[in-house]
Amino acid sequence: MDKSDSMRIDKWMWAVRLFKTRTLAADTCKGGKVKIEGVSVKSSKEVKIGDIISIQSGIITKKIKVTGIAGNRMAAKLVVSFYEDLTPAEEYEKQKLIQAAQAYQRPRGLGRPTKKERRELDSWEW
Repeated sequence: MDKSDSMRIDKWMWAVRLFKTRTLAADTCKGGKVKIEGVSVKSSKEVKIGDIISIQSGIITKKIKVTGIAGNRMAAKLVVSFYEDLTPAEEYEKQKLIQAAQAYQRPRGLGRPTKKERRELDSWEW
């Protein structure tokens, strides 16, 4: 196996823009939130083409299949040829639901909701 067939997982996740910084990618690995085939991995673990990576990101678990090894960080348009997103649609729906619910929480002390805010609250299906 030569150098182009594998890469450190933290560097790969940063290169394909799953994380904004390599440090964030490494910290996520260190926290046990990155798994390959169900096993938590360190940031120094080599990732190969065909590996399926599970990443616990907030409330959802993303499943990513490695389809290419990227040498350096790349433009967002080029990323699609280096991984395949296998995350079920339900995970993204769960994230949207929680974000929407948080958007409608009013801080204490703001008084009564306005007529517009009340209509938006009434349109919510709980």
